Amino acid sequence: MRRLFATVVLAALALAPSAAGAPVFFVEGRGWGHGIGMAQYGAQGYATRDARSHSWILDHYYPGTTIAQTTVRSVRVLLAEGRSGLTVGSDAAYSVTDADGRKFELPAGSVSLGAGLEVTVKGERKRLVSPARFARGTKALELGGRPYRGELIVRSAGGLLSAVNDVGLEEYLYGVVPDEMPPSWHTEALKAQAVAARSYAVVSRRTSGNFDLYSDTRSQVYGGIPSEEQRTNAAVNATAGQVVMHGGKVAYTFFHSTSGGRTAAIQDVWNAAPVPYLVAVADPHDDLSPYHRWGPFRYSAGGLATRLGSLDPAGSLLDVTVARNGSGRAGSVSARGSRGTTRMAGTTFQSRLGLRSSSLTVSVLSLGGDGRVDYGQEAPLRGIARGPRSVSLERRVTGGAWRRVGPVKRAADGTFRVRVKPAKTTWYRLAAPVGTGLEHRVDVAPLIRFDQVAGNGALSGSVKPASAGKPVVIQRLDGNRWKVVARASTDARGRFRAKLGLSGGTYRATVTFGAGFVQGRTPPLEVTP
Repeated sequence: MRRLFATVVLAALALAPSAAGAPVFFVEGRGWGHGIGMAQYGAQGYATRDARSHSWILDHYYPGTTIAQTTVRSVRVLLAEGRSGLTVGSDAAYSVTDADGRKFELPAGSVSLGAGLEVTVKGERKRLVSPARFARGTKALELGGRPYRGELIVRSAGGLLSAVNDVGLEEYLYGVVPDEMPPSWHTEALKAQAVAARSYAVVSRRTSGNFDLYSDTRSQVYGGIPSEEQRTNAAVNATAGQVVMHGGKVAYTFFHSTSGGRTAAIQDVWNAAPVPYLVAVADPHDDLSPYHRWGPFRYSAGGLATRLGSLDPAGSLLDVTVARNGSGRAGSVSARGSRGTTRMAGTTFQSRLGLRSSSLTVSVLSLGGDGRVDYGQEAPLRGIARGPRSVSLERRVTGGAWRRVGPVKRAADGTFRVRVKPAKTTWYRLAAPVGTGLEHRVDVAPLIRFDQVAGNGALSGSVKPASAGKPVVIQRLDGNRWKVVARASTDARGRFRAKLGLSGGTYRATVTFGAGFVQGRTPPLEVTP
């Protein structure tokens, strides 16, 4: 009588840890800008919806401040630097005075300046001593064809030129406010912007150098006369000289486009000490902004790791978590990889991904687990579903549509474990309002088992699901190769019987179904004489 020992591996397979799936990350958020101080869309909302005055709006966004008059009358704005040449001109006669006090009258038109600062006066070339100050006549001066109020100061140093616009504070604001806020907005919002811009210009001046302010976002965007609009000029005039004050000093009136519903305290965004009037305040009318909400943006694990640029390139990104600060923004972001965890400031994460603000959330969807089961058995799945309020498990079979299996119940850290029982090879994925995760495939094999040694050295068994005419192949282990020793086919009940000269050794049976099944095989069977 031959003895049979079936090596049962299925139980061990079901209890083995499931493989973790590759995560997909979704980043979404609110607002645009640093979030400190006045939110421009919120100011527009307070003016249009609540009929608030510009002074009320400023007090809301800079609590504890007052409005007073400034003694500053003019500013020097850097328009160009590091240039090999500049063109200055006017549509009317104008003049230039150099550092030696020499003054020359110039006709309408333009002069091209190089590092030598030479101009032609009545047919004679004159070399100006740097700096040279150009003064207007009856028409505005132009730099590179763009007109500006006030005077232009051109300096030559190290073979390169710079140009500064010396202009009255109010005239400077004519070219700032329309570039910072749409001129069509409510008058009180425009007035609030004018006072905030004036305050910021006064308090942020670089008074010890050759200029006070930049003409771009390093200070405020300043476009000169072409940027001016009648409504914004009127807002500047209506608030002439007004600045925001705190503790006897002009306040740093930072402003931004969109807060996302709540502004931020300065210490929560920048590495700065707290400021009494730069705190987080509610901003309920921010929903006027098209940037009130943004995203979600989808990132693969590899794509996000590349953008962050701080993970071990030999490792893989597994998870990303966000720690919030007192303003509800991303204070820090931790990226956990297979080789360790990298922690960075929320603003760094924002910058590396090119996001609109640090008021953001990161959702993670990953799904993995066993990739193969026998028919009728369950497959354990596990993963992370953190961020979205609701997450569902979906499935589809070959050629079919995605169908919802049910909600995913998650632990507090977003991890979960589920068991599924696919009838055929099936793809699974996580679905949430932000998007869907990567697909995880579970192959289903027909369940084939030996049951006894029949007479005359035959092997018999059964296959599930039962189906007639399925080819069964009996193999014997020959060294490290499986060699075919017999063939059979299933009957309508799924039974098979194969005749062979049974001898001692290791045997197995395989069956091929097709139609949504991978090849099935029995556990190895040890036969001893």
